[in-house]
Amino acid sequence: MSQNAVTRLDKRMLIDGEWVDGDGRVDVIHPYDGSRVGSVPLATADQVRSAIDAAERAREASTLSAYERYELLEATAETLDANADHVATVLTSEQGKPITEARGEVDRAVQTLQLSAEQAKRMFGEYVPMDAQKGFTRDHCFTQREPLGVVAAITPFNFPINLMAHKVGPALAAGNAVVGKPASNTPLVSVLLFEYLQEAAEAVGAPDGLVNLVTGSGSTVGDAVLEHDAVEAVSFTGSTPVGKYLANNSGMTELTLELGGNDPTIVWDDTDIEKAAEAVVGGACSNAGQVCNSVERVIVHDTIEAEFVDAAVDAVEALSVGDPFEESTDVASMVDDEQFETVVDMYEASVDAGATVETGGNYGGDLGARVFEPTVLSNVTPEMPAAKEETFGPLVPILSVSDFDEAIAEANNTNYGLEAGIFTQDIDRARRAADDIDAGGVNVNTVSGFRADHMPYGGFKDSGVGKEGIKYAAEHFSREKLVGFHAGFTDV
Repeated sequence: MSQNAVTRLDKRMLIDGEWVDGDGRVDVIHPYDGSRVGSVPLATADQVRSAIDAAERAREASTLSAYERYELLEATAETLDANADHVATVLTSEQGKPITEARGEVDRAVQTLQLSAEQAKRMFGEYVPMDAQKGFTRDHCFTQREPLGVVAAITPFNFPINLMAHKVGPALAAGNAVVGKPASNTPLVSVLLFEYLQEAAEAVGAPDGLVNLVTGSGSTVGDAVLEHDAVEAVSFTGSTPVGKYLANNSGMTELTLELGGNDPTIVWDDTDIEKAAEAVVGGACSNAGQVCNSVERVIVHDTIEAEFVDAAVDAVEALSVGDPFEESTDVASMVDDEQFETVVDMYEASVDAGATVETGGNYGGDLGARVFEPTVLSNVTPEMPAAKEETFGPLVPILSVSDFDEAIAEANNTNYGLEAGIFTQDIDRARRAADDIDAGGVNVNTVSGFRADHMPYGGFKDSGVGKEGIKYAAEHFSREKLVGFHAGFTDV
């Protein structure tokens, strides 16, 4: 049992400047040992509508300047940084990732808010040279960016504070009001973030309702959001089926959908095999594999397959599995029973279909109820679940190919297109991968799981639409207006 997990952290929702209860409560459970760490309210549909109404009134009443929005976000970042140890402890308590990874996520969230603060001062328009077209020499036009209005931010369990910061930060930077909805199994760090946001909003004189947070059922909140005319944008990170539901029912609402992935990493015969294997294993097993751009498939040239498998086994066996609050732990529990069982089913089906277990393959029992040991699978074929589906667990499935055409074809052999990686020293091969892999990002000499918080991030195909990354999200949460000055009726 984890001795360091928080307990009795019972929180409320933020609606129109007030912290309120809902229609009952839902417990938050520590994934590693099943203990109760806290609870949050179950919002009713009426409460969600009230939060959106409050956000709409606040947006209409807000007179915050760009600099004041900067101050709001910078102050929030400072408060989060000052409370980083506590927030990381809460994060590990509710999500189950190792405490070292939790600290890293909190630090990233601080930087995401700082970058968002700076973006508040950079919502630039541009001068339009009207004399570029014949007959408009006396006309002068420029564009300016304006907020959309109310932005709904719906986040998943795997990076519960940084992904909320990725939505709320740019939305506020662009001048919007926000309504946040965290994942039901990891709501507590989002509540802490909104406590800091509300404190900062009050300090700069923002109207009540500029920031709101509702918790509870995803379907209750999601349907109320889709039905409310005041919601101008929805930013959602989560599963592809839910994303498609939002897309099919959103009408004219602006959408950013960061969905699933089945991300490939190619390892070619001209790279450092040991270093590539270490990077691949890290990219596959970080956060117990519960990362949307995690390494889901390793595509290896057949001439180095045996050597790469051996190196991957060594890298996996060097990982420490156990209590997430132990400083030495690399891989801990999965977030809940459903996710754990999904990985078990994919693993067993792939082994039954002929995949070879090179190391690992143990789960549950003495390891912990929701712990799946990092596992290397060889002799994987494209039709096996471990290769065909989004695993979202610590599996390292290795497929071999005989030439680069086959590698590219296999990388694209998926309905997803989030991120990809390739290890090679050949610039022409790297350029071909960048051009031919159908994904939102292609990373050369690192894994698919690479992400910096200011870069554009978002996928193709069933991986979603739109881009995150501070500048790109802020622009998406704003609209562009043309202002034209034209010659009058008298000569001056």
